[in-house]
Amino acid sequence: MEGPINGGMLYHEVQESKLCAVHCVNTVLQGPFFSEFDLAALASDLDRTERQMMLGGAQSDAFVAEESHNVSLDGDFSIQVLQKALEVWDLQVIPLNSPVAEPAQIDPELEKAFICHLQDHWFCIRKVNGEWYNFDSLYAAPEHLSKFYLSAYLDSLKGFGWSIFLVRGNFPKECPISSSEASNVFGQWLLPEDAERIIKSCNTAQRTPDRTTRVQQQQDQFPQYGAESPSDAEDEDLKAAIAASLMDSLPATVAPKAETGASETENKDTVEKKHDD
Repeated sequence: MEGPINGGMLYHEVQESKLCAVHCVNTVLQGPFFSEFDLAALASDLDRTERQMMLGGAQSDAFVAEESHNVSLDGDFSIQVLQKALEVWDLQVIPLNSPVAEPAQIDPELEKAFICHLQDHWFCIRKVNGEWYNFDSLYAAPEHLSKFYLSAYLDSLKGFGWSIFLVRGNFPKECPISSSEASNVFGQWLLPEDAERIIKSCNTAQRTPDRTTRVQQQQDQFPQYGAESPSDAEDEDLKAAIAASLMDSLPATVAPKAETGASETENKDTVEKKHDD
């Protein structure tokens, strides 16, 4: 029987600037394998290849000034870059809605990792030592997910418009990189019990009336999950918990209008006032 990977530790990276794609790739691999410079180099290679294909192999200055399709100016990377990085470790990235991923749609618990994306935010859901965790870099630590919660959470993400990718292959058993050789300084190693303690502490601090109101507003958007749920009360708790998690994961640009604190009319008046000035 194989021992736990990385000595039973969980590797997590907390959000730094717009580097969620870097954090996502590294938490899939469970170690500080890539830096933003590594992904930028992969993006540059992909851009070069794409331009050569467009030109039929010829060189032209007309394409030199074109913007990159694989990395934005603020550091957001394309799925092709994430795929290229994970291919280095013989891992495949497969859209969850593709036919080859059908078993994962039926029973995601049998898989090992998922990548989730909406607008400019990436994060990883990963099974480590037999347990599932949400390694969203917006969280202070990995959040443990039960088997039932995993399936419901993925369904809810899809309902909110997130793109989900399945990751398959031979995942690294150990991180071969020492802390002194690490390609970035965003990561931390945590015991599962330490991660649980941090998440509980953060959840307690975030229980405000405003957050509760947002969760209640979101509950009606979630489907009924059927007989798997032990009771209606627990089902309601689950939906509320998923809603809270999704609110934490949603990029700021897609936050509900109620959070802006201003109506559309007020926003229009503000714009018109600025224009008059």
